[in-house]
Amino acid sequence: MIGDIEETTQCHLKDPMGLFHSGQVVKICAPMVRYSKLAFRTLVRKYNCDLCYTPMIVAADFVRSTKARDSEFTTNKVGDHPLIVQFAAKEAQVLCDAARIVCPFADGIDLNCGCPQRWAMAEGYGACLINKPELIQDMVRHVRNQIDNPRFSVSIKIRIHGDLKRTVDLCRKAEATGVSWITVHGRSVEERHQPVHYDAIKIIKQSMSIPIVANGDIKTLKDAENVHHLTGADGIMVARGLLANPAMFAGYEETPLKCIQDWVDIALEHGTPFTCFHHHLMYMMERITSKQEKKVFNVLSSTSAVLDYLNDHYGV
Repeated sequence: MIGDIEETTQCHLKDPMGLFHSGQVVKICAPMVRYSKLAFRTLVRKYNCDLCYTPMIVAADFVRSTKARDSEFTTNKVGDHPLIVQFAAKEAQVLCDAARIVCPFADGIDLNCGCPQRWAMAEGYGACLINKPELIQDMVRHVRNQIDNPRFSVSIKIRIHGDLKRTVDLCRKAEATGVSWITVHGRSVEERHQPVHYDAIKIIKQSMSIPIVANGDIKTLKDAENVHHLTGADGIMVARGLLANPAMFAGYEETPLKCIQDWVDIALEHGTPFTCFHHHLMYMMERITSKQEKKVFNVLSSTSAVLDYLNDHYGV
């Protein structure tokens, strides 16, 4: 749910574009299904993450259903900013209506044009939009025209085409319509685990005057620095690397025990469901536990059992 409406109307909203003008590379937590929710965003912000995205939300459901709004989008008044709400949409007015609902509580929206999952593509969402630049333009233009706040960002996240000229053309069209920045996942729709085409991100960056964010296979702060040097990108967006080590942007090679303690405290305070609480810990402890320990830890089935285990084995 969107906090308490009365309380949250005075959200401490920020201008996310200000981050891109700071002279520093912007460190970003990616939209991740089930995982980049309020509790996890709160954790990564403690460890030098500059900008967080919500998980992807289907705009039509969000607009239509109070239940969807309550379950899909939670934020708070002070700490959860700057915040970008990512939507899957294929109709300009529906995206506008969704943007209008979140505008008092978030700092911008992002249109998902990169999700390669079959269900999303079949519904006309996600990566199939990279073949419809005019529709992307229409959606961006509508949001720009209907949201009064000039500091509210409208960004897109894309994958690349096999023919990079088409991607550059798409990006230029989006820029001309007023997109704030573009995040580029450096793989095509068909590619899953193949190497990321950082050279393509570099060409896109050189072709644009708005900020470009690089995304794909960034696991450590060193990776982030290397990708910045390779591409010239203004920001670095990380997904699985932050799941494995939420303290990554603070320079830790693996999740420090302090971060695990912070996660326990934050998750309990937010009433995080057990499965989510446990899964995050499984990711965080992947590199610091033996095979034998994993066998035991990964089958624990209650919060109290997890807390006892952490206390007994790590003093957390």
